[in-house]
Amino acid sequence: MSDDAPDSLIPYDEIVQEALRAVVGRVLGEIRDNGSTLPGNHHFYITFKTAAPGVSIPQHLRERFPDEMTIVIQNKFWDLGVDEDGFTVGLSFNQMPAKLDIPYSAITAFVDPAVDFGLQFQATVSDMAPEVHDDAENDLSEQGGDEAVIGSEDGSNVVTVDFGRKK
Repeated sequence: MSDDAPDSLIPYDEIVQEALRAVVGRVLGEIRDNGSTLPGNHHFYITFKTAAPGVSIPQHLRERFPDEMTIVIQNKFWDLGVDEDGFTVGLSFNQMPAKLDIPYSAITAFVDPAVDFGLQFQATVSDMAPEVHDDAENDLSEQGGDEAVIGSEDGSNVVTVDFGRKK
């Protein structure tokens, strides 16, 4: 076998990325259909590109997170809406309510630490490399407590798909 893979006329990487993003939509849809109640200890960390087309967040959040932001969907969220293109959710940031509209195409990571499950996506916004940023610090619980991202040292159950684009 040769190290030089032939150029594909079928956009496999795009098809797989779209299918994996549909997993996020299905999970959020099931939560919405269940009365916006998360079962057991499930909670989600969702990272997305704030400058991606279709993203709508308050200006103060866009200024604080000009490239990428991570939100937590756990105890304190409301008005979860899910459709085929993305989702909307109400969250609180420093006791200030905010509505976020996020298309699935803007999502770069989805993690459910309760079951050590994660998906990572290639950014669909061209030439936007992720920048180091602070955590979003949205209110995580009824008591407003903070919680660290729980991750596996070996990356188990994290699905990363990268077909490697030729340059």
